[in-house]
Formats: sequence, C-alpha cells, structure tokens
Amino acid sequence: MNKKIVVLIPSLNEEKTVGSVIKEFKKILPSANIHVFDNNSHDKTKLIAKKLGVIVHNVKEKGKGNVVRRMFADVEGEIYIMIDADDTYLINNINKMIKFFIDEHLDMLVAKRVSVEKKAYRFGHIFGNKIFSKLVKLIFGNQIDDLFSGFRIFSKRFVKSFPGNSKGFEIETELTIHALEQRLPMGEMICKYKSRPIGSFSKLSTLKDGLRILNVILVLIKDERPLFFFSILSLFFVIFSFIIGIPVIISFLQTGLVEKIPSAILAAINMVIGFLCFFSGLILDVIKKMRQENKRLTYLNIK
Repeated sequence: MNKKIVVLIPSLNEEKTVGSVIKEFKKILPSANIHVFDNNSHDKTKLIAKKLGVIVHNVKEKGKGNVVRRMFADVEGEIYIMIDADDTYLINNINKMIKFFIDEHLDMLVAKRVSVEKKAYRFGHIFGNKIFSKLVKLIFGNQIDDLFSGFRIFSKRFVKSFPGNSKGFEIETELTIHALEQRLPMGEMICKYKSRPIGSFSKLSTLKDGLRILNVILVLIKDERPLFFFSILSLFFVIFSFIIGIPVIISFLQTGLVEKIPSAILAAINMVIGFLCFFSGLILDVIKKMRQENKRLTYLNIK
C-alpha cells in the first residue's frame, strides 16, 4: 500500500483513552502519520499524545465541528482516517477497511457500530440514531445506517472539498448529507463498538445535541432541498387559508355579504404567503443547483 495515510484524532479531555487509540494505530498502521487535534483539554491528553510521538494540534474554537474544519484544512494526505479518541471503536479490521475503500474507489467509508457490550451504546443514542438516520434516508437517500459514527475513512477529494459549516457533534450529520447530496461514492462496514473504560466520560448530551442535530438536518433540507422545504410550507399556509376562508365564501354565497372581514383578510394573507413560499422555493432551487455545480467543480479539481 503506497498511499499516504493520515490518522486524525479529535480529542477533548481523553487522557484515559487517547494513548490506547494512538498505540493501536501505531501497531496496526506503523507507516501512518497520526495527528491529535485537541480542543482545549484541561487534563493530560496533549501531554500523553506528545510523549507517544504524534503530531499535536491545538484548536481553540470549541466544538467538534470546528476541530474537523481544522483537521481537514491543515493535514495533507491521500487517505484520511478520522476516529474519536474515546477508545470505543475496535480497529483490528482497519486494513480490511482501507482495502475495501481503495478497491471500491470510495470517497467516504463509515464504520457501522455493532455493540459488543450491553452498556456500550446508550438507548437514547440508539433511538436517536435510528430516527435521524431514517429521516436523512427519506430526504436525501438510502445508503448509510449509522449517521453519527465517529470512525470514517475519506479520500483527499472529499476532505478538501467539504465545506464544514457545523460547529459541534452535528458534524457527522453534515459529512453524510454532503456525500449524499453530491452523490459521492460511499460505503459502510461493520465495526465492533465497546463501552468507555472506567473514568472516561462521554461529552454527548442526548437531548441537547439531539436538538442541535435536528436543527442542522432541517437547515440542510432547506439549503439542499429548497423546493421540497418551501413547498411543504406553502402547502401549510394554503390549507390554513382554505380552513379560514371556506366559511367566509359559504356565508357570502348564502347572503351576498362578507360578514367576517377579519377572517377574509387573514385567509387572503395566508394564501399570498403560500404562493410566496412556493416561488421562493423555485428560485432557491435554481441557486442550489448552481452551488452544487461549484462544489462539484471544486471536487473534480482536486487530484
């Protein structure tokens, strides 16, 4: 394997686990360049990483999304492996994953987590993952089952053409939707997933981060499927207009008078808003296609 492989490890207060992740990669992929991107840890994470001889970067802007932006911008390679520093992913099949990635000419390969311990994967995370994954599949396409996996392999083309607008843990959602929207070749492989060691704690908040992820999905639907998004809004306002306006029309046909003037005005306003939403969607859909063409050209210009 002659390709330059880089391992990117985002970290935040992972002194209990980052060393194990680094050692495992050094053992299995001795030729890979390992980079730890630390997000203002106040424990010994950076010290441990430096002692193990890897390259340590400091990212001051808080949030995993900001870390990923810096990783993709600062590191040069041909195959990029991104993995969390929490030592929950078993990487014993990494060479098999890389071979599959190369043989299939993929731009992104996602490690689909399969729990080997009952407590490894919290129920709230499992439920949220399934719900959000089904929502993304419904809107953008049916390819990835584990939307939130933090263990992925990328091509240089993907890394250097990915815009990266998310700031926090919703970055995995953006990575997946970007690949789906650009119709990039992607795949998924089973990866065993274990629980964190004693003394190591997750930074995820099921409710808080779930709401942020939902917000990102809705924003991406608006940005990448504007006609669909604004057609739904248009339909809502048109239906609301009919609900309010039909009694006014019936009354007018019976008496020849408009007795409920406020209702008539409200119905008319909602109908106008409905039409404005629909035509806004049409205009934004044209702009979206132009933006997608620019993204595609950027992707193709990267060797």
